[in-house]
Amino acid sequence: MTTNYNVLNDEETRVIVHKGTEAPYSGEYNDFYESGAYHCKRCDAKLYESSDKFKSNCGWPSFDDEVPGAVQRYPDADGRRVEIVCANCDGHLGHVFEGEGFTQKNVRHCVNSVSLTFVPKIAEVKDATAYFAGGCFWGVEHLFQELPGVLDAESGYMGGSQENPSYQDVIHRNTGHYEVVKVSYDANKIGFKQLAMFFFEIHDPTQANGQGPDIGHQYQSVLFYHNEGEKQLAEQLIQELETKGFVIATQIKKVEPFWKAEDYHQDYYLKTKKQPYCHRYQKRF
Repeated sequence: MTTNYNVLNDEETRVIVHKGTEAPYSGEYNDFYESGAYHCKRCDAKLYESSDKFKSNCGWPSFDDEVPGAVQRYPDADGRRVEIVCANCDGHLGHVFEGEGFTQKNVRHCVNSVSLTFVPKIAEVKDATAYFAGGCFWGVEHLFQELPGVLDAESGYMGGSQENPSYQDVIHRNTGHYEVVKVSYDANKIGFKQLAMFFFEIHDPTQANGQGPDIGHQYQSVLFYHNEGEKQLAEQLIQELETKGFVIATQIKKVEPFWKAEDYHQDYYLKTKKQPYCHRYQKRF
């Protein structure tokens, strides 16, 4: 058992060391339901998960389960209740009650907020990718990079017959590639549907032969999908636009190998301090 405990203030010492009780409804975590875990204020041992916290209206934080092995139970000095303490440092937490019927586990750990430290859960970044072709990749890349939830955007090539093509190959040798932007995004913050909607709103999806003044196969509008779910979402968005009177030229194609473009194409507008010449946001949904 560790003895390297945290320094406690007077109120924390009264409750944790001398087994006191904070006033009901006064604690920091009484009406608090963020995602994370609750640790011992005295020694930092993990005691409770936020998923086990529930609203009991008793005036103190309530949990119907503890981290296995983290909490010890002792008969209270008053002979009626069961005290709960941190198994690592014996710091007083509160009392445990059974048979009240608040949850299916039928247990309530009634804990003083002052005995706890809340550690928020750091959301894991769920890294996903999407691919879009909508004319010159400089502008598409630039606008996607400014979209919240997007982690990165890279210019490149997709859909042609040659492996690892150069820009000169694509524009002069008819390799069949499109200028494509690879969008890496946090799927916890933004979804494929929102990205696809944004794509339709930052270029002209009704132009069939290119985009703006950029004419040719490599500049055509294409939305690439990984699976049937993404394909159906894309089809639904096109149908929605067509009901609004747009004649959509955007093609829907399966994702193929992506070849990153030369370094001088990456972050073009950030490097040059210029603005896209044929891409701008226009609300369509």
